[in-house]
Amino acid sequence: MWVWQLVVAVGFGIGSAVVPFVNAEAYVLGVGVTGALNPIVAASGIAVGQTIGKVAMFLAVRYRPGYAARKTKEPKPVDLDTRWGRFVQRNRDLSKRLLDAMSDSRWGIPVTLLSAFVGVPPLYGVALIGGASRMKTVVFTLSVLVGRSARFILLALGISAI
Repeated sequence: MWVWQLVVAVGFGIGSAVVPFVNAEAYVLGVGVTGALNPIVAASGIAVGQTIGKVAMFLAVRYRPGYAARKTKEPKPVDLDTRWGRFVQRNRDLSKRLLDAMSDSRWGIPVTLLSAFVGVPPLYGVALIGGASRMKTVVFTLSVLVGRSARFILLALGISAI
């Protein structure tokens, strides 16, 4: 009986990873409150599904068409005398710092774990930035799986104790 629960939870997890307004936490809470399904199985399935969805996003950014050609291309110069030019340059600088931080294991792993467990910064954005960075796919996958599993299992245990 738990196999179909796991399959449904994984499917819902994949959907909630890719579609931002589909809430995985609400699914786990609903399962725990109703008692119709095993909350730990549902939480584990959601965690696996979310990991699959976020890794798919990560890989979609990493292997999108033309990405390798764009890495070596220099950006167009901007006019720093205009407000728009300064805005564009600040965004470029911020993007470079974020990509460098996610590529570094001292920052990439803790940020991904924190994002997967707490939700700040949003895991959706971390998956996209991580895909554009030099972060290893295995490291990203394990970080998301550990963080999401802890988040959803603790949530399921908390609601089932009530």
